[in-house]
Amino acid sequence: MVGQNQKKTFFRAMLYLLPALVIIAVFVVYPMFHTLRMSVYEDFNIFSKEGSGFGLSSYIWVLQDPNFHKALANTFIYAIVTVPVSIALSLVIAILLNSGIKGSKFFQTAYFLPYVTNAIAIGLAFRFIFHSEFGIFNKFLGLFGIDAIQWLNDPDWAMFTLCIFGIWSALAFKIVIFLAGLQGIDPQLYQAARIDEAGKWKQFIKITVPQLGPILAYQFVIATIGAFKAYVEVVGLFGDDGPLHSATTMVYYMYDKFYNANRYTIAAASGVIMFLIIMVFTFIQMHMSNRRADQ
Repeated sequence: MVGQNQKKTFFRAMLYLLPALVIIAVFVVYPMFHTLRMSVYEDFNIFSKEGSGFGLSSYIWVLQDPNFHKALANTFIYAIVTVPVSIALSLVIAILLNSGIKGSKFFQTAYFLPYVTNAIAIGLAFRFIFHSEFGIFNKFLGLFGIDAIQWLNDPDWAMFTLCIFGIWSALAFKIVIFLAGLQGIDPQLYQAARIDEAGKWKQFIKITVPQLGPILAYQFVIATIGAFKAYVEVVGLFGDDGPLHSATTMVYYMYDKFYNANRYTIAAASGVIMFLIIMVFTFIQMHMSNRRADQ
């Protein structure tokens, strides 16, 4: 009887999950296998879905391409800068909002707006903010006698500008997640800490950070994956991949090879390489978070 109930529960659960599983299979699993298949050909016809020249030449070509090296380096820079900075800032903002400051509900809504706003539209707004002549940033710097900076036109400033935009656009989702985590911490822990005369910093280190451990691990994994997939931010801010391709990323490299150069196998190979890199970083972060949890 128990076995029959378990089977019924299993089949009922699978029935509920079926729509999601179908969508995942069609839009995630199939494209992944199709991309892997495309990547092992020298040439591929996307209309007939047939390839020629079976081998790893596409991977060799990608790994030897200086433009891919540039895209890979930019993506790593973007991830290394935006992930920790956005997480730290969002945690600070979430703590301030959770402390019950005046107008906290208004600020929660204001910080969440970028998450529900089209990234291209936000990028266009940031183009005006970073405009070399009329931008707010240069107007502010001018108050201190600093010459206008070519944020969007100078290759030396392109990645810096992209990182600023990336940090700001990534705050919304992280703040909401941290707020949920902070509101789930037992207030009695802080009350006990205050009785022991523990200061704010000690409470943060000894209570807040450990209690938010799983959420921090989740934020780092999701943020890293998001940083490696940066594309909308680049196009929204620059319209392309920046001056002299200085802000190109791995996803933009794939887009350029697929849609502009019609090098389908090259685009597929670079996509597989990016997938492997993301997978390695995800496993490393998950392993490190599991080790901290076991300590």
